[in-house]
Amino acid sequence: MVSAETPLYPPIEPYASGQLLVGDGHRVYWEQSGNPDGKPVVFLHGGPGGATSPWHRRLFDPERYRIVLLDQRGCGRSTPHASAPDADMRANTTWHLVADIELLRRNLGIARWQVFGGSWGSALALAYAQTHPQVVSEIVLRGVFTLRRHELEWFYEGGAEAIFPDLWEQFIAPIPVLERSGLIEAYHRRLRDPDPAVHVPAAIAWSRWEAATLTLRPDPALVQAMTETATATAFARIENHYFRHGGWFREGQLIEDAARLRDIPAVIVQGRYDVCTPAMTAWDLHRAWPEADLVMVDDAGHAVSEPGIRAALIAATDRFAER
Repeated sequence: MVSAETPLYPPIEPYASGQLLVGDGHRVYWEQSGNPDGKPVVFLHGGPGGATSPWHRRLFDPERYRIVLLDQRGCGRSTPHASAPDADMRANTTWHLVADIELLRRNLGIARWQVFGGSWGSALALAYAQTHPQVVSEIVLRGVFTLRRHELEWFYEGGAEAIFPDLWEQFIAPIPVLERSGLIEAYHRRLRDPDPAVHVPAAIAWSRWEAATLTLRPDPALVQAMTETATATAFARIENHYFRHGGWFREGQLIEDAARLRDIPAVIVQGRYDVCTPAMTAWDLHRAWPEADLVMVDDAGHAVSEPGIRAALIAATDRFAER
């Protein structure tokens, strides 16, 4: 899923890792790589319900950055995993994750750090930075997503069907016709069913829809990785849970509160043809926060695998490494 033509820093291994007890029975996986004395940066993955990957470390110069990755509650290497039939989502909300990130910062002895988030990670980065602006040195965002109602309706209730009608047909196939007026709710009923014969096909259909629409050109390897049973189940359950609740934000909160970030240097990287998180949201955020640099990549969709997206992100992290 990492294209050979895109500039990346060389592969590296963590020099430290662990499981942070964050409460409510959850343990959050974290790791550090790069230079222990370098500039701290925390990478916030997408989804919600995705996970970190070794190549995420490669978006940062390992000579200049102390790179912190974590898997958010319920996914990746964090436990308990949301793929379990009896997974309990009650203590998995945006504000639990914001508290987890801050607890990790304090436990690692970091005074201030750069916050890097893409897709859902951009929403989480904004929520964290707006809550704790004093500990954020810079912000790098990709594929901005703020969970406003029309953003969710565009992708999960029929808007994106106009561009991907064939893939949309597969997405709605598990849902009876009479339930298709509220697909997020209809999927919720199936994803929370403890019977794998019910929740697994629903999870795979949900995850396939997203995986197949992330990139400007089809990426079968990405689709295969995201539709593996445990991965898809955790991903779909957590995403659906967050989307049903609007991320526990008031409508438009992350954009309305952007003024809190005015003194923090920032770069927003957005693919022009991003169908998952359309450019309207990055544009709205930039208008509310003109101090942030907006880089519109004209030949890209949503995914970090797009060469232009990745090049713009590395340019941003290289620039901020000098501060």
